[in-house]
Amino acid sequence: MKIIEAKSDAEILMCWEVLNELRPHLEKEKFLSLIKEMMFEGYQLAFIVEKGEAVSAIGFRYLQFLYNGKHFYIDDLVTLEKYRKNGYAALLLNYVFELARKNGYEKVTLDSGHHRNAAHRLYLNKGFTISSHHFMKQL
Repeated sequence: MKIIEAKSDAEILMCWEVLNELRPHLEKEKFLSLIKEMMFEGYQLAFIVEKGEAVSAIGFRYLQFLYNGKHFYIDDLVTLEKYRKNGYAALLLNYVFELARKNGYEKVTLDSGHHRNAAHRLYLNKGFTISSHHFMKQL
């Protein structure tokens, strides 16, 4: 099993099914252009392939804030339901942790929907702490 950094259009498109499981509101026709635009803004996408299909993916980006300095923020982390409990998400988190260390960052952050209890167990087991509430105003 290998972690692949999505760079080409074909690699990005391989991630459609797995990311759509987390983000069902996305439109397949707009997916490639959206990811490429996000990559231009610093988004990075890595994934794991089993039996010729992407089974787990992580999307993340570099950010810097006054309150916690330089860090990677994880936008997306998902494993196809039929491949869950195989440790893929943990492997992808470790990949981002190591990349952050190599870049001299001291933190990796993420937000998670309040209802994603299985994901929260993984995050807590991987050393994340609940440090704040995230607020959003729909306009």
